[in-house]
Amino acid sequence: MKNRITDLLGVKYPIVQAPMGWIARAQLASAVSNAGGFGIIETSSGRLDEVKEEVKKMRGLTDKPWGINVAQAFVRDPDIVQFVADQGVKFVTTSAGDPNKYCEALKSKGLTVFHVVPSLAAAMKAIEAGVDGLVVEGGEGGGFKNGRDVATMVLLPLVCSKVGVPVIAAGGIVDGRSMAAAFALGAEGVQMGTRMVSAAESPVHQNWKDMIVGAKETDTVFLNRFGPGPALRALRTEKTTKFEKEPPANIMGEFGNALDLYFGGDMEASIALSGQVAGRIDEIKPVAQILAETMAEFDETIAELARRYGRVNA
Repeated sequence: MKNRITDLLGVKYPIVQAPMGWIARAQLASAVSNAGGFGIIETSSGRLDEVKEEVKKMRGLTDKPWGINVAQAFVRDPDIVQFVADQGVKFVTTSAGDPNKYCEALKSKGLTVFHVVPSLAAAMKAIEAGVDGLVVEGGEGGGFKNGRDVATMVLLPLVCSKVGVPVIAAGGIVDGRSMAAAFALGAEGVQMGTRMVSAAESPVHQNWKDMIVGAKETDTVFLNRFGPGPALRALRTEKTTKFEKEPPANIMGEFGNALDLYFGGDMEASIALSGQVAGRIDEIKPVAQILAETMAEFDETIAELARRYGRVNA
């Protein structure tokens, strides 16, 4: 496939792995890049010393393109722009904050910058800031969300109708059919989060992967819609079911024991951020298989639509 996203990222497939805190590190990101997609190293864990070590590992695990995400709400290092530039990457996504904060500085270092947006207003602000493209993220996706969530089916075509920059769709993307739908709505690439959390190379505990595989489409909850702090979409557990109706005073405080959940397997120790597509995932697969099957199904889907509904010009 060739389009603006594959050209900008230098990849075979326009499939990007979401920059999930603690998860989007060398083990997973290198597997995605080696399989033809685009791996991204996270900073949302806020642990830049660990991130630096993961960057070093990436260089030994892949010679394919990869990038870094700057999660502005969680990164306090004033030298983050220079840090990213020094890693030799060409592509960076920014999220969880004002796109004006780092866009100009990152672009001055020769980096291609995409900003993650949950609304049309946020998209237009990012365009004005000078970004090269957008990651348009619907409210069905996992992780930190806008309290006024909008589904990908509505948000993606709306943004694509108003902007000329290339768009990566996020939220609800799990396979070739959902990728084809995103392309029909205007995207030129897709980002997968929950599908990658459940991948064989994902570093999270097996309990989390098993819970995703066993989840129904209704087994996520939208938390903290009215603040304070960010809204979240997560897997339904005893803890998150309680928080759905009775949010804690400080939702971020619930991540104090995150590693006990992420890598210890205690699913009640913290909050397992996951999207609604957990209800469509029924098997743990290697990243390379996920990407190959996604592209094959994408091709089959658009070909079948052309056969079924295409019209021959008279």
